[in-house]
Amino acid sequence: MKLQRLRADVLAGLTTSFALVPECLAFALLAQLNPLVGLYGAFIICTLTALFGGRPGMISGAAGSMAVVIVALVAEHGVQYFFATVVLAGLVMMTFGLLRLGKLVRMVPHSVMIGFVNGLAIIIALSQLEHFRTETGWLQGSELYLMLGLVAATMAIVYLLPKLTRSVPPALVAILSVGLAVHLLDLPTRPLGDMAEITGGLPGFALPEVPWTLETLAIVWPYAVLMALVGLLETLLTLNLTDEITQSRGFPNRECLTLGAANLASGLFGGMGGCAMIGQTMINLGSGGRGRLSGAVAGVMVLLFVLVLSPLIERIPLAALAGVMFVVAQQTFAWASLRVCNRVPFNDVLVIVAVTAITVATDLATAVLCGIVIAALNFAWQHARELYADSHLQADGSKLYQVHGTLFFASTTPFLNQFDPAGDPEQVALDCRHLSFVDYSAIAALKTLRERYQRAGKQLRVHNLSARCRQLLKRSGLQTA
Repeated sequence: MKLQRLRADVLAGLTTSFALVPECLAFALLAQLNPLVGLYGAFIICTLTALFGGRPGMISGAAGSMAVVIVALVAEHGVQYFFATVVLAGLVMMTFGLLRLGKLVRMVPHSVMIGFVNGLAIIIALSQLEHFRTETGWLQGSELYLMLGLVAATMAIVYLLPKLTRSVPPALVAILSVGLAVHLLDLPTRPLGDMAEITGGLPGFALPEVPWTLETLAIVWPYAVLMALVGLLETLLTLNLTDEITQSRGFPNRECLTLGAANLASGLFGGMGGCAMIGQTMINLGSGGRGRLSGAVAGVMVLLFVLVLSPLIERIPLAALAGVMFVVAQQTFAWASLRVCNRVPFNDVLVIVAVTAITVATDLATAVLCGIVIAALNFAWQHARELYADSHLQADGSKLYQVHGTLFFASTTPFLNQFDPAGDPEQVALDCRHLSFVDYSAIAALKTLRERYQRAGKQLRVHNLSARCRQLLKRSGLQTA
């Protein structure tokens, strides 16, 4: 059984490595960097996070979401400032992990998770369209038909092979089969080598050649923080998704700490910054990769491609890689979210659509932040509407209010509207056994209510406060009697 597990991890890692190369090349070129910078980053980050991270089976590498962040930095200040930014971003990530802030991912609602997954699936699919373009424009005629045919053949193998056997990863078989067919038939299609030459040597250690001054820090700090936040967010959300798929539990804080150390090492050895890559993670998991070995194999294979295997890897058809990634996009998209649109609250549907659209149009960090804000506002609005009060006159002529719900910034007005200081008797009691005080707005609302009764010449007494609410009011200096 253990031997089978090792075999599955090795094959899954090999499959994933083929998918890592074009993505990392594309992201490096997007950031106007040497393609080897992307491959070195993929090797270092993928290997280190696989061996020491908090989520076996998850694949990290030089990610496009982080590449977009630093395009302006590279164009304005050069590659050495970029390496300094990667190092600083790694330190920020490590600090995040040391402070054990990985648990903050629990604040991300499920609807935001679905929007994140759908948005990245669309991005993965759209990014493959670049393989249908040349320097002169879109492919046309026989070139286009051949490309489409090879993509379709790759997708067919990935979908159909599991019906015959599950002993080998279908994506690996598809890439090798289509590559072999193109070679034997001498088909005129674009190989991976058309993107960039990937031959190189071992990455070397070197401190970024920048002035170590406060002025340099002022330049790289904003980019480093943004890179760290985007990388951590994408990593933690992918970790949650991996947990669901594998029905096991990862360790977010350990993953944050390791990811930071990996980015620090990548910057010092001339590599790009990176984070978890959902497309490659899905390929690894779909190919049977569950252990640390799968990610380590993927990372080491990327280095071997650079050192000794580049002549073979550069001949892999881009059509085969695009076909695999189209399948990944289809399998990543949460199609069930379309079927339940009329069964879940409209606000959740709004969050899913908004996060999906913003992820595609801008970036992941903005999308998730907007989704959390929308979900939080909806939560506050719903809780504010649930506050209500029962009232009745007592035998001694006083009036008793029993308020139910949560008192916070959004429910203070409904809370105050439950009372009638002008029409109530001289003695009024507020029973708080079913009322929770959450924030300073709740304290201010209670203070306002007491002042209204005082101006009306009446007395308000507060009873049955919970220990937490009593402590909150005591800190504010407000008497409850």
